[in-house]
Amino acid sequence: MPEAKPVATPIYASATFTYDSMQEMDQVFGGEKTGYVYTRYGNPTTAALEEAMRDVEAGATACAYATGMAAVHAALLACDLKAGSTVLASQDLYGATINLLNTILVNFGVKTVNVDYSDLARVREKARELRPQVMIVETISNPLLKVSDIKACVEIAHENGARLIVDNTFATPCLLQPLTLGADMVVHSGTKYLGGHADAMGGIVISRDEMDSLALVSVMKLVGGVLGVWDAHEILRGLKTLGVRMERHCDNARMLANHLHEHARIRRVHYPGLGGLVAIELRDDTKEAAFRFMDALKLIVRSTSLGDVFTSVLHPATASHRDMLPARRQELGIVDGLVRISVGIESINDVIADIEQALSA
Repeated sequence: MPEAKPVATPIYASATFTYDSMQEMDQVFGGEKTGYVYTRYGNPTTAALEEAMRDVEAGATACAYATGMAAVHAALLACDLKAGSTVLASQDLYGATINLLNTILVNFGVKTVNVDYSDLARVREKARELRPQVMIVETISNPLLKVSDIKACVEIAHENGARLIVDNTFATPCLLQPLTLGADMVVHSGTKYLGGHADAMGGIVISRDEMDSLALVSVMKLVGGVLGVWDAHEILRGLKTLGVRMERHCDNARMLANHLHEHARIRRVHYPGLGGLVAIELRDDTKEAAFRFMDALKLIVRSTSLGDVFTSVLHPATASHRDMLPARRQELGIVDGLVRISVGIESINDVIADIEQALSA
């Protein structure tokens, strides 16, 4: 991640802003003068976060939202999707993103086709056949931690007239900057690694095209997924320590994956060699076994989020992919004995000891 420029961190919680004259307010409303008129339209604290994220992701413009899903929604809308448009989506996307495409946008005539992005020949074939308006993928998928070849996805998207949206939540700008590889937009759930302390919720879209600014801001203002001022401040605070935290997350995750690699009670370890996440498939591939293991943990927290300073576990089949049909989950490899571990920054020996005692229990 490149060195970020120092960014001011104002906390301005007022919902409205006052001016000395109507002429000045009119100039700000009309864009003739820099300023703020209403928090839904923009706020100095949120603007500081947007500036920082634009910088670290090497983008041209950025816009923050109330949640990661609001950011995904805004990125899709900013690509001018309309009735008859097609989205070519990774089959391994976060469950809520898949549901947004298949249960919400479908009602507006947007067609979504899911494909395995690890099979680039298949992705290229479907892109040539469908000529999608948008392609969307994650740098590291949830929960099986598949790594996407972003550069190849860019080439496929652009040779077929599509814009590529990359969800970079799991990798963070510390491990990859998709815009530098040619991706059109990057999305983050600020709730995860960016904030990093389980005390803020937000999302952000960064684009390499300044022309996207109007569309992204319009969605924010009109749809109303506005990031709260305090959440913006907390995510910006987290961004200041992101580099050192990610170093520790990655080191701990690597050591944990190596330790569990040939464990007698584990059938398979999913770990791509980078990032702070590890997923394990228990040899007893049942929901009951997964729940017993998770309930036996004493240090590690049962949580539906990730990327926090503490280690947490999640059962994807009953959480992130709960709404997916069981047969489809099995096809994708999201088995009942799968547990996702978000490795924190504690002593890795303590984390390993807790997992060992829980597996024994």
